[in-house]
Amino acid sequence: MTKTKQYKNALVGLLSLASVLPDGTTASVLPRTQECQKHQYPGPQNPSFETGDLSGWKVVNGTAFGKSSVTTAASSQQVGKQFLSTNLQDGEAATGTLRSSTFKASSVMSFLIGGNYDPANLYVGLVLEKDGTLLFSQTATNDEALIRIVWDTSAYAGQNVYMVVVDTSTTGHISLDDVRTGCDALKDGPHTFNILGQSNQPTSKNLTALSAASRYAVDPTRPQYHYTPYQGWINDPAGLIQWGGKYHLFNQYNPVAPLWGPMYWSHAESTDAVHWRDLPVALTPPYVNNTQDTSGRYTGSAVKNQDTGALQLIYTDATNVTYHPHAVPEVVSSAVSIDGIHFDLYSGNPIVAEAPASASAGFRDPKVFWDPTANNWKMVVGSGDGHTGNVQLYKSTGPSSSELLSWEYVGVLHQGDGSRGIMWECPNFFPIDDKWVLFYGQDKGFKGWYEVGSFNGTTFVSEKLGLFDSGPDSYATQWFVDDAGRNLAVTWINNWNTTKWPSRVNGWAGTQSIMRELFIREDGGLGQKPVEEVSLLASGPAKSLGQTDVFGTYEVGFTDTARLQATVDLAASDAPAFTIELFASGAESTSLVYNFANRSLTIDTMNAGYGQAGTWTATIAKPADDRLSFDILIDRSSIEVFVGDGTAMTVRVFPRYQESKNIRITSDGGKKTVFDDIVLTPMGSAWE
Repeated sequence: MTKTKQYKNALVGLLSLASVLPDGTTASVLPRTQECQKHQYPGPQNPSFETGDLSGWKVVNGTAFGKSSVTTAASSQQVGKQFLSTNLQDGEAATGTLRSSTFKASSVMSFLIGGNYDPANLYVGLVLEKDGTLLFSQTATNDEALIRIVWDTSAYAGQNVYMVVVDTSTTGHISLDDVRTGCDALKDGPHTFNILGQSNQPTSKNLTALSAASRYAVDPTRPQYHYTPYQGWINDPAGLIQWGGKYHLFNQYNPVAPLWGPMYWSHAESTDAVHWRDLPVALTPPYVNNTQDTSGRYTGSAVKNQDTGALQLIYTDATNVTYHPHAVPEVVSSAVSIDGIHFDLYSGNPIVAEAPASASAGFRDPKVFWDPTANNWKMVVGSGDGHTGNVQLYKSTGPSSSELLSWEYVGVLHQGDGSRGIMWECPNFFPIDDKWVLFYGQDKGFKGWYEVGSFNGTTFVSEKLGLFDSGPDSYATQWFVDDAGRNLAVTWINNWNTTKWPSRVNGWAGTQSIMRELFIREDGGLGQKPVEEVSLLASGPAKSLGQTDVFGTYEVGFTDTARLQATVDLAASDAPAFTIELFASGAESTSLVYNFANRSLTIDTMNAGYGQAGTWTATIAKPADDRLSFDILIDRSSIEVFVGDGTAMTVRVFPRYQESKNIRITSDGGKKTVFDDIVLTPMGSAWE
């Protein structure tokens, strides 16, 4: 029976989910901060610099602080009209230390921080006055926007402390605003801050006592069923393969900091393509003793050697020519493993020692594939000639046991017209049905493109061009075929063209997508959907609302870790548009808006918290049966939207408040939107 839902209906039978640790505590709230009222004392003098100067603060040393250090310039998330920045008094190169007045530590305190990431040289700290011990410190995220840090200071409650702002960097700066103590440190009116800051992460002392699922659950910004590094940085997925009955995921990885740097290959395995277990690092940069040398092991592919059964990696060896001026910047190399854990570099590296003439803009990210039309191994490599991006093609020439170590240049597989960049990265090339698919990343603008067409063994003819993902946060996608013959892919749920990396304050950056299955759409384009195994991530029973007519706003549930599946009856709906709000509260939300007239789907993050603000739109094909289906994966700071026609839209969002977990649907114009069903499923951890 059809049920008409009105605004403010009771949520009886609907889902209200919370992220809970195995010991029963809520992951996004530190236990002791709930008792903030036990110890509340006034904080430092002039906590928000609203005097317009450094009143109440003392310059300890250096020239970075003075009468010009406080500014009225607008900065995202600032409170009031003034804030402090260390580059205003004497420029970016100036250094110095500033300290606050002495105050008694409360149970909790918080503040806003912005500027550059440099834990050793740029930070805000809390010092115990009696002995000068630095109790806490926090650096920023390489972003001018301010982000709130919360410190649990209950262990020092009642003791005299003071804050320091330290800038010993000649190339960066730090900003500070709105220092709060006591219960006021945790809330903006009715909204409770998410607990962010490096000091809130489990330390090495108790890390081994926690399961991976437990330590990953502590961080309110960390996706729970997507792959992330516990600490450090990841970007491109690499070496995707099913080998020895298990799925293997490698990643471009920097364990030292949540920033890009000398590239390692991290490594994880899965028995079902959705639950992961970390393995030892597979590849290490060649010059780890020089922290300034960014030479590393760039993206590549994994192949099973048909003779030996070994797992072979084929990747880019990138050399920083500033430190090695006579080296070739990018070559193709190989490593091999018998046990799937320990990898030995091939003694004959590189296996492709130089780039062809048409690769002057770069030569990287080799992807090996089997060509069934020629019955041999081939390899594509991303490149560009300085005017257009292109993809280079190679074929194997060695005898069977070494066929993946000897390569002959074939030529340019496909070349752009310059409109999609002058260098193409992370190319993948493979057959689906009777078509061939090429996808690659555009180096400027950092968009991921696909092209569907035909292949004659040497060149590719494009018939259909489109974005791999219509959201802002998808890049460096990698494809592989599993043992079941499915064409699968993982994409990096981040991008290079943003300064918004809020998770850096917790010591990590980078997320990989859920495993996706690829297919050819009805319009000839490339489509994708979550693999069936995603259902294995459910942590409880799904709640189905059945056929539902939505007038006004309907509250679906309260969670930031779930799967939302919905099917709209287009013919029975008469509204001009409907909106699905995610991560919603009275202060912020992310909106997904469908317009019936032009079939557009728009993601809007203009009021979504700390993340990248913007709108992104895709046109959705009209379904033949007038049923428009959505499969939306919601995971703390990520959203993956899959539409029935094969469209995907991916975005990172970082809500500021713990209350930002509402999911609601609004039908516009006083008209109805008819849903055949709305299903909300709680999702658990991807970590075994």
